[in-house]
Amino acid sequence: MSLLRRHLDQYGVGPDGRLFRTESGGPLHEGHYRSYWVKARESVLDEFQFASPLARRPYDLRHGAASLWLNAGVPVTEVARRLGHSVAVLLKVYANCVDGEEEIINARISSALTAAISRGTLSTAVDQSRTKTGETDLDLA
Repeated sequence: MSLLRRHLDQYGVGPDGRLFRTESGGPLHEGHYRSYWVKARESVLDEFQFASPLARRPYDLRHGAASLWLNAGVPVTEVARRLGHSVAVLLKVYANCVDGEEEIINARISSALTAAISRGTLSTAVDQSRTKTGETDLDLA
């Protein structure tokens, strides 16, 4: 917000209330957005990043935010709400963007299994089915 306030203090808004406008004060046209975006990327990204698809379009920032939030562990329901998506749409689009979580997830699964075993509450659908039918491991041999 401080950056936006400084911009407003320095440049104000155009006669029509627009925040961003051309140097002469007119509205930005689509071609202007592209050329200014390219200049902005070039000024803040290194050569490798600039050559990559990173934030190639302003809309890519939305995808970047969603990926960042998901990788930070923000609940899927909250990310979907913030993006205006259903959880199903969010997962369809972003399911593969979560990266580097394999060790954490495996540790959580292991912890849950260990806790269930120590409580004696670990059972599978096969175990439950055998209990209902009276089948035992000896019957399978």
